[in-house]
Amino acid sequence: MSDVIANIEPITVWKHFSDLNAVPRPSKKEERVIAFMMDFGASLGLETLKDPVGNILIRKPASHGMENRKTVVLQAHLDMVHQKNNATAFDFEVQGIQMFLDGDWVRAKGTTLGADNGLGVAAIMGILASDEIAHPPLEALFTIDEETGMTGAKGLADDVLTGSILLNLDTEEDDTLCVGCAGGVDVTARGTYTPVAADGEAQGLHIRINGLQGGHSGMDIHKGLGNANLLLGRMLLACRKVAPVSLAAMDGGGLRNAIPREAHALLAIPSDKWDMALRALEIEKSAVLEEYREKEPDLRITAEPAARPEKTMDTRTTTSFLNCLYSLYNGVYAMSSEFPTLVESSNNVARVQVGEGRIEIGSLTRSSRESAKADLVRKLKASFEPAGYQVTTGGDYPGWLPDTSSPILAVVTKRYTELFGESPQILAGHGGLECGILKNHYPEIDMVSFGPTILGAHSPDERASISSTRKFWALLQDVLKHIPHEE
Repeated sequence: MSDVIANIEPITVWKHFSDLNAVPRPSKKEERVIAFMMDFGASLGLETLKDPVGNILIRKPASHGMENRKTVVLQAHLDMVHQKNNATAFDFEVQGIQMFLDGDWVRAKGTTLGADNGLGVAAIMGILASDEIAHPPLEALFTIDEETGMTGAKGLADDVLTGSILLNLDTEEDDTLCVGCAGGVDVTARGTYTPVAADGEAQGLHIRINGLQGGHSGMDIHKGLGNANLLLGRMLLACRKVAPVSLAAMDGGGLRNAIPREAHALLAIPSDKWDMALRALEIEKSAVLEEYREKEPDLRITAEPAARPEKTMDTRTTTSFLNCLYSLYNGVYAMSSEFPTLVESSNNVARVQVGEGRIEIGSLTRSSRESAKADLVRKLKASFEPAGYQVTTGGDYPGWLPDTSSPILAVVTKRYTELFGESPQILAGHGGLECGILKNHYPEIDMVSFGPTILGAHSPDERASISSTRKFWALLQDVLKHIPHEE
């Protein structure tokens, strides 16, 4: 099927995307794709460099007649989110993505597709490989680890790039020009407990949440989709309200930038409270399914008898943990005053692990306003600290403040309007782009972000529009032809 994908128009983009998707490239394990890009640049006879953190820079001289135009940095990230359905057997570290066609969409078989940001990478590869596309002097910057810390962009030296314009190709709606983005910070709470022997008369109950859509914890956070960790916590708390249940284990979610789709837990329930707990669970299940009937039609909540666990939390610690989880802020926290339809601040309760005496809860807090981001972190701490959990933050990165007077924004807006007969939307996004970090390194660089339409990023439902990719490719080529002259 990859051969079919490689022959979609525009062939140059989809062929490079197919070649890229044959290379394993999960975040923080990009060794193979780094080597792939080094070989690609060398095969074209272009200056190809790898910096100390693993970013790749490929320089290409201007095409004939474009030598006196401003130098443009084309930028995309090499890594991809590695998420799969539980039923899918797949190893992101050794396997290439298995793609297929679905009407106007390219999808993957039970995994993320990697169109985020593989289509941006593929488009840049197409520009670099072409002898026919008119373009100014180019610096192609391929960063690593965008999805789990942006360490590539953070580690970029301040004297590597010479371009005065940067085109980031990581926006996921083809009618949108992005001029700003949220910053983010990882918030992690850790606690310990002393496991105790389960009541000899207790019964085990395994509760599972699955079938949720998941999605990008920035771009999709406003949709009100179900969070598996919080829905499971709600189910467990319903049981705890009517019976002295104790928690043996819980495992939910995965990557911080993905809305959790699946979670499961094991409870010990006193035999004489079994029926009462199941009734409470069924009442809560019915309420949740009704609440999410429209937004999450495939949501499944199952409760099945299981072997009695040997060790659990005591009931007091179980209550403290469940109350803490239930109180955590999740979803949209504030909307932007500059762009009323834009989420300014949000939190995603992304990962919950409980078992063997350890508790860990990981969130990703985002905001385009640094003070609001700090306020939301304090709010999370106010939930964690009464439970006795230690809170740490890490991976902090800045937002990108909008500049609607940007000269390159004016160029891209004009080219879009002339090509497609309508004006693009000019927005700031709630996803985390590398532009804020790159702007810190290069304060004078003028930047804008655009790209093809990609839906369901960071989930196995990720899909890329074929017609939109044609539109994106046409815009990119046209913009490069109209880059201003050096002053």
